[in-house]
Amino acid sequence: MNENVRIVQDFYNGNVQGEYDRIANRPEFLLTCRMLDRYVKPGDTVLDIGGGPGRYSLYLAEKGCEVTLFDLSPENTNFAAERAAEQGLPLRTVTGDAREADALVSGQFDHVLLMGPLYHLLEEADRVKAVNAALRLLKPADGRRPGGLLFAAFISMGGGLVYMLKCEPSAVTWPDEERFLKLLVEDRDFGGAAFTQAFFINQNNILPFMARFPLEKLHLFGQEGVLTLNEDRIMAQPPEVVTAWLDLSEKLYEKEEYLSWAEHLMFVGRKKQ
Repeated sequence: MNENVRIVQDFYNGNVQGEYDRIANRPEFLLTCRMLDRYVKPGDTVLDIGGGPGRYSLYLAEKGCEVTLFDLSPENTNFAAERAAEQGLPLRTVTGDAREADALVSGQFDHVLLMGPLYHLLEEADRVKAVNAALRLLKPADGRRPGGLLFAAFISMGGGLVYMLKCEPSAVTWPDEERFLKLLVEDRDFGGAAFTQAFFINQNNILPFMARFPLEKLHLFGQEGVLTLNEDRIMAQPPEVVTAWLDLSEKLYEKEEYLSWAEHLMFVGRKKQ
């Protein structure tokens, strides 16, 4: 295990409950589930690579899917397995590196979620390995059915800026942030020390990166929609107001001009023949 991987594993081993709670009833989770619900149906097989402590895995298992959670952190997979047992949900868990998922998981799946690994693999060659491993585990098209779906998530450079504005306004003056801010101004990607070892992508680089794989693009959307900067205030509103804002975000979250409003961007693609 190289040093970057160890740093990321240690971070998530030490933040299991916090990561599980982080997206509970938040726009990132609620809007992503709306996208998943368009395509993932009861009885489908799902592989959740980098699924952390299992928030999405448990949601899909409760929906009636056959889910396998794969994560780098053994504390995450243990936590998810315990939660699944408490809820009486079937969930298979595997601990390992996303770049080697196809060597550690057998079979092929209707859907593969790749939410997490592309945040932390600093080298492009490693991100390519992770996507290719996920694709080898995704069902191909045949004469009876279309190919399976890949849901791949990124943290954007704009997302890093939004986080600063929302949570750490003084970070714009920190010497440690000079490199990130320089790359932001230059429309480049960042890889290095952040909340842990992390990779932030310029949103304009996502589609060219994903175009190298045998995938038909279906969607590129902001997982928080337009709500990131004001999500605490919005989520404290009456239910009908919250729902109205989520509905509006769903209508806007694929529009290119609003992608930079979100911290996380997701590409959804169908595996080609």
